[in-house]
Amino acid sequence: MNRFKNRLARVALIVLAPLIVAGCGVNTIPTKEEAAKAQWAEVQNQYQRRSDLIPNLVNTVKGYAAQEKSTLVEVTEARASATQVKVDASTITNPAAFQQYAQAQDKLSGVLGRLMMIQERYPDLKSNQNFMALQSQLEGTENRIAIARRDYNQSVQDFNTTLRTFPQVFFAKTMYASSKPMVLFSATTQAQSAPTVSFDTAPPPAPGASPGATPPAAPATK
Repeated sequence: MNRFKNRLARVALIVLAPLIVAGCGVNTIPTKEEAAKAQWAEVQNQYQRRSDLIPNLVNTVKGYAAQEKSTLVEVTEARASATQVKVDASTITNPAAFQQYAQAQDKLSGVLGRLMMIQERYPDLKSNQNFMALQSQLEGTENRIAIARRDYNQSVQDFNTTLRTFPQVFFAKTMYASSKPMVLFSATTQAQSAPTVSFDTAPPPAPGASPGATPPAAPATK
């Protein structure tokens, strides 16, 4: 009888042990870690999507505004710099590598913004169907990038908090000691600065005056 009871107890322990461990949240850390990695992959995917659009965009602008060479070169070089930064799953736990990647992508965002402003000086470019299609795709991709970064930050914040709170901190120090806190995206310079809007327009030059000439001083009143 005692032997039967001991055997029954062992069977019950085998059946219940996984449930007890699962109830303690032993799988919480790897689950949230994988969720954060999936969001990181989505960030990379959207940045790659943007990178793929740039060559066609530059070529289209070049056809209408070749004199904007400096801006076109800046965009091409910024794209090259961004694509040369090597990233993988380990990047999100390496603050220096993560910062290098984020800065390269933010720089590309800045020069792309200047490129898109060129259209205001070239009506033919602004109305070009190919440019309009690329512009729409780029705007949509920039929105997807913003959403992907936001979702990534939320997943990482959740994961990092889990590593530091009880009872998960116990598993973080033992079973999942290799799981490290991940790096968050910080707000870009553009996001931190309020946009500047100016409605100032230069008055037309006086008849016969050369462009850029200083207008004559008004006569002194007596």
